Amino acid sequence: MIGIDVNKGVDIVMDTKIWVVDRVDKNVAATSPQIIEAASYLKKGEVVAFPTETVYGLGANARSDDAVLKIYEAKGRPSDNPLIVHIADSKQLQEFVQEIPDYAQKLIEHFWPGPLTLVLPKKNGLSTYVTAGLETVAVRMPAHPVALALLKASQLPIAAPSANLSGKPSPTLAKHVEQDLKGRIAGIVDGGPTGVGVESTVVDCTEEIPVILRPGGVSKEEIEAIIGQVCYDQNILDESQKPKSPGMKYTHYAPDAPLTIVDGSPEFLQSFINREKRNGKRVGVLTTEENKDKYEADRIIICGKRSDLKTVAAHLYDALRKFNEEPLDVLFSESFPREGVGQAIMNRLLKAAGHKIVAQSRFE
Repeated sequence: MIGIDVNKGVDIVMDTKIWVVDRVDKNVAATSPQIIEAASYLKKGEVVAFPTETVYGLGANARSDDAVLKIYEAKGRPSDNPLIVHIADSKQLQEFVQEIPDYAQKLIEHFWPGPLTLVLPKKNGLSTYVTAGLETVAVRMPAHPVALALLKASQLPIAAPSANLSGKPSPTLAKHVEQDLKGRIAGIVDGGPTGVGVESTVVDCTEEIPVILRPGGVSKEEIEAIIGQVCYDQNILDESQKPKSPGMKYTHYAPDAPLTIVDGSPEFLQSFINREKRNGKRVGVLTTEENKDKYEADRIIICGKRSDLKTVAAHLYDALRKFNEEPLDVLFSESFPREGVGQAIMNRLLKAAGHKIVAQSRFE
C-alpha cells in the first residue's frame, strides 16, 4: 500500500476483495464464511466497506490509530473530521462512554438498532482520530443485518463514515463503493441496496436539551414523540455557522457538474434550463415522478415521489451519481418541504449545491 497525505488524495494501489452476502436473509449469521473473512480483515487493521440501513460505511477498528488513518487516506478526507463509531450491542457503550443521560437511554431503547447517532462524553480507549480531538464520541447501532453480523464477528467498535471519496455522493449500492474506492481499500461486503438512503440523524446528548446536529433517517418529530423538546443546531438553519457533527464540516454529496436548487414551480425551473441551453450548455435536472414530464433538458433524473419523501431520500445519492454518467455542464434540482425526512433531503442537496438556491418568491 502506498502511503499518502490524507488531504492530497493520491491514488492507492491494492487488491480489493468483494464478498457478496444475500441481504434477503434478515438473520445473516456472524459465522457465515464471507462475514468471518471480512471481519478478519478488520481485526488485522484493514479497511472494509459494508452496508448499513442508511448508506454504505467504510469501517476500521476504532481503537487503532493506524486502522482509522487508513479511512481518511482512502477517502481523501481531512483527519480533523470526526467519525461515527458503530456497535452491535449497547453494552459496548460502557467501554468508551462516560455517561448516558436518561433521555439518551430512551432514544437508545426506542431507535436502536436504527438510523440514529448519539453524541456522548467519551472515555479513553478509542483512537484520537475517531473523535478528532473532541471530548465526545458519536455512536450508533445500525439496523442492517449484514452490518450487525460483521460487528458481532469482529467483536470491535467500528469507526465508519460513508464509503465514498470525500465530497462525492454517498454510496447506497456496492457498485458505488467500487466506483470510488476499488484499489484503495481491502474489501467490500456487498449486501445489496441500502434502505433509508440518507445518513443517520446525529443528536448531541451532552446538553440539557438535546440538539440535532445532522438531520437524517429519524425525523425531529419522531424524536420529540419519545423525549419531548429537541432543537436543531444553528448550522442546520444557518449554513454560515461552524458545524459540529461528523460528516458535515466540508462540502459533500456533489456531482461533477455544478448544481443549483430551484425553489419554485416547474415553469420557473424550466426558465433556468432554457437560459443555460441558449448559452450552449448541456443541462441536467433532478425531479420527481409527479414532475418528470414538465421539463425539457439533456438529462432528466427521477429521484422518487414528491408525495412520499422517503422514496426521494432512498434514491437521492444514486440520482446524483447518475448525472456523472454523461457530460453535463449545469445541473438544477427541485426543492423539497423541510418537514420530516425532507429536512435531511434539503440538508444534503444544499451541501451538494454549495448552498446555491434560487427562490421564485424573490422574483415576484
